Amino acid sequence: MSISVQVEPIMEKTHEGVGRCKCSFWFAVAHDILGVFIMLVGVFGGLPIHDLFIYAGAIVIFLSLIWWVFWYSGNIDVPPEELEDDVGLTKMKNRGFSRVVRQASQRLSSRIRSSFRKSRRSTRENPAGTNRPANTEVSLSTIFDGSIDSSSKDIVRETLFI
Repeated sequence: MSISVQVEPIMEKTHEGVGRCKCSFWFAVAHDILGVFIMLVGVFGGLPIHDLFIYAGAIVIFLSLIWWVFWYSGNIDVPPEELEDDVGLTKMKNRGFSRVVRQASQRLSSRIRSSFRKSRRSTRENPAGTNRPANTEVSLSTIFDGSIDSSSKDIVRETLFI
C-alpha cells in the first residue's frame, strides 16, 4: 500500500514598499531630514555660530549612511541553494557523499594539526639537540639609574630560572 504525498514548494515572502528592514529605513530618512534641517538653520538662520550648525548637519547626514547600509544589507535576497552551507542545510541527493568527504577532510586536517603540534613540542624541548634540565639557570644583569635606588650605578646580578 503506497500513500502519495504532495509537497508544495515554499514560496518566498515578497516585501512590498521599503523592504523587510523598515526600522533602518525610517531611521535613515529621519537622520537625513534632521541633518538637512540643522544644515539649513546654519545657512539661513543668521546665527553667529552658523558654521557649527553646517558641520553638525553634515555629520548627521554622514551618520545616516550607517542606517542606509543596514537597510540595504538587510534587504539582500539570497536564494536557499546558496544558504545551505551557512545554516547547515544539505542537498538531499548529495547527503551521503558530502558527509563522507567532510569526515575525511576533518580527519586529515586533525592529523596535520597534531603533527605540527608534535614537531613544535620537540623543537621546544631540544632546540640544539642537547638534553637540558627543565630549570635552566641564567644570570641577569641590570644597571639601575642613580635616581631610582642608589647614588652610583651598580650592577646587580640576579638569577632567573627558565
